[in-house]
Amino acid sequence: MQALSRIMTEPIPIETLRDDIRQICGAFEIEPGTLRGPSHGLARKSSMGGFDIALVSLDAKTAERTRTCIRRDPGEYFFLLVQDFGQCVVHQNGAATLLGPGDMFVVDATHPSSFVYNGQLAHQISVHLPRDEILGRFGAACNGGVTIDRADPLWVAMRAVLAKMLHAPPEAGLQLSEVFYGLMGAYFQERRSQTADPRGLFVDRALRLIAQHYRDPEFGPRALAEHLGVSLRSLQRNFEILGETPGQRLVDTRLAQAHAELSNARPETSVADRAYACGFNDLSHFYRAFRRRYGVTPGDIMARSPGVIVQ
Repeated sequence: MQALSRIMTEPIPIETLRDDIRQICGAFEIEPGTLRGPSHGLARKSSMGGFDIALVSLDAKTAERTRTCIRRDPGEYFFLLVQDFGQCVVHQNGAATLLGPGDMFVVDATHPSSFVYNGQLAHQISVHLPRDEILGRFGAACNGGVTIDRADPLWVAMRAVLAKMLHAPPEAGLQLSEVFYGLMGAYFQERRSQTADPRGLFVDRALRLIAQHYRDPEFGPRALAEHLGVSLRSLQRNFEILGETPGQRLVDTRLAQAHAELSNARPETSVADRAYACGFNDLSHFYRAFRRRYGVTPGDIMARSPGVIVQ
């Protein structure tokens, strides 16, 4: 997926990156991806259609907004987090959500949250949404964090408006921000109407468990069913609304993570290491599934690794 923005990274002490992010986004605790040498990263403040935004690129292990961070810097806002490059697992309000390029998640800055990168380079756009404005328009729809589902047609419209706002002149940007608020309102209204569907709630729980456990090679459809307290057949029936099986979703999640990590692999990385780290325990199956999904081999992807330049 074409990135919305462009950012260059450079070796930087983790303390500098932490201070830059604190000034732009608020207080976070950042754990570097490696103990050897500096991390790569950059945090830059900008504006877009009347919104303050942050362009953040980093290869940290984790970034956390703890209760201590919130007490030190309350942060009366929501972040619309747009994953522009690489991947990240967002933990908030007891749920884990895997974000790939193009995915969006509204983070509640008043609740603890953590962002897991596992040392892989990722680039994100963070749109700062004033809390009073969001509560006034949408009530409690965003409290505790919420995913913007890319399977929803409104996701396509929201992404298109974001792309326009990034490059629009100020006078047009303000009009586009109202359009964006309108699309968010329509999305949350539809989401409220769907939450009464027990099967939809069940599948949402299942997807969050997959995001939490996909790196465990022993975690398969049967283990997922046990976590949910249902039979394997019942799990499969509930997944019919997605048009795929639980096993397919697990494999797709593992492949997407492996692709992201191989795309930013360091020279010492091996394909086998990445495959095992992403939950595969059979290399032959991994190679076949990867080539079927992406049309190239894992080695081809690793050979194209862009290093530390994001575009």
